[in-house]
Amino acid sequence: MTRAGLYAAAAVLLAAGATGAVAAGCQKEPSFEAWLANVKKEAAASGVSAGTISTALAGVRFDPSIVAKDRAQKVFAQTFLEFSDRMVAGYRLKTGAAKIAALKPLFQKIEKKYGVPAPVIVAFWGLETDFGANIGNLPTLVSVATLAYDCRRPDVFRPQLIDALKVIDRGDLTADQMRGPWAGELGQLQFLPSHYLDYGVDFDGDGKVNLLTSTADVLASGANLLAAHGWQRGQPWIQEVKVPPNLPWQEADLAIQHPRSQWAAWGVTYASGKPIPSDGVPASILLPMGRNGPAFLAYKNFLVYLEWNSSLVYSTTAAYFATRLAGAGPVTRGDPPPGLTLAQGKELQNLLAKRGYDIGVADGIIGLKTRAAVKAMQIKFKMPADSYPTAELIAKLRGG
Repeated sequence: MTRAGLYAAAAVLLAAGATGAVAAGCQKEPSFEAWLANVKKEAAASGVSAGTISTALAGVRFDPSIVAKDRAQKVFAQTFLEFSDRMVAGYRLKTGAAKIAALKPLFQKIEKKYGVPAPVIVAFWGLETDFGANIGNLPTLVSVATLAYDCRRPDVFRPQLIDALKVIDRGDLTADQMRGPWAGELGQLQFLPSHYLDYGVDFDGDGKVNLLTSTADVLASGANLLAAHGWQRGQPWIQEVKVPPNLPWQEADLAIQHPRSQWAAWGVTYASGKPIPSDGVPASILLPMGRNGPAFLAYKNFLVYLEWNSSLVYSTTAAYFATRLAGAGPVTRGDPPPGLTLAQGKELQNLLAKRGYDIGVADGIIGLKTRAAVKAMQIKFKMPADSYPTAELIAKLRGG
């Protein structure tokens, strides 16, 4: 959901030198105006009123600076500890706890209906917009139209543009009110227009879904989205654990679940050293920075975090933030190897791609596909298969 890491140098470079190429050579349509005319026809065919189409799209234009920002995202190249140190800051913990206390009756009502506890919602609220303080002020329709016209992700953003028009047509927001960050999200939880349309909740009963200024609508809508993604009432999401040095590392994978009794038999304990329950509850071991870094038991509810944002760094940070708000202490840092630089990450991905692994785009950001390929190569090289990329692995890949 969130977009961050806007780097001025990259943005200036693209805006100054490459935007003409982006606008002229990247799109299949003859012009933005011709493309927008087709969007208007599609919107009308999907039921959006002529009045909304005419007024809402009247000032929409292609904005090259939005494309520059889209190309410059780098924040999720940070390690979990780098990102969580910055994002789970003391003021966010203090403010989040105060919000939970002040809005206790509202959170109780929300949890009763949707099954999602306050710390989970508040952690997203804090990470996305600092509890509503920074929701963005760019014209959403311009942002979404630009990204829908751009060649990188038109199939993602064209439906978002149509759904933004539907939100306006439904009467929730006017086109002028529809303002947010550069990537087109809306409101205090940074919903994309389709999520606003499909999961937004009028929880304050005023007849509109207002995710910009209605706290009740914002928090209930977040819970509604998480419930729709499969949140299980009354169940944990992650718990910090201590892993033994002889754990079968290839089993530490979000794609693999074992009952807690099996993890206990392999020597996994809570971070305090207290035994974990030896029961049949399924869980995975999450090692966001490898076997020498922080370790968590990850339950089915953690997969819901990955539905909210597919970045493992973001999702682990959001889940960890929620545990802190629920009373857990600071994470045990361990002694993990240094994270890869962006250039090292790209080299690693290119080396893995040459060996036939699907790593997605070689952008230097280590996602789940890259981690799966890393694990496969660690097994091949007879290294501890903890899925965490290192300079050592890159050296082995270079050598053969």
